[in-house]
Amino acid sequence: MKKLIFIFVLMCLFSCGDYVNKPKNLISEDKMAEIMADLAINDQATIMYPNSNLEAGTRYVLKTHNVQSADYIESFKYYLVKEKMATIAEDAQKILVRKDPKAEKYVRDKKSKTENTLQNPPVLSR
Repeated sequence: MKKLIFIFVLMCLFSCGDYVNKPKNLISEDKMAEIMADLAINDQATIMYPNSNLEAGTRYVLKTHNVQSADYIESFKYYLVKEKMATIAEDAQKILVRKDPKAEKYVRDKKSKTENTLQNPPVLSR
């Protein structure tokens, strides 16, 4: 019985750790927001010009910010698990609006559309 309790206590102690360890080369939240804003612009460019290369644009954005793709991915996972990605995405939207004031209407429309979808989920019928 003592062994069972001891094992249970050890399991509880080790289960309190983080899901994702802090990466060695963690990108700051501000820089992450800037990168996400530039990646959003790159994404829109590939929609407007279908023959363009999304991968080359992504590499260019990461290179201009002096960030390795592995570091970006690990930082993204870390912030996602730590539930900081929503604030980073909001900061990225602010950066986009600063770069292009016309984008404010687009962002506002997208937010209202998603809020309406979340408040009124579609009814499934057979």
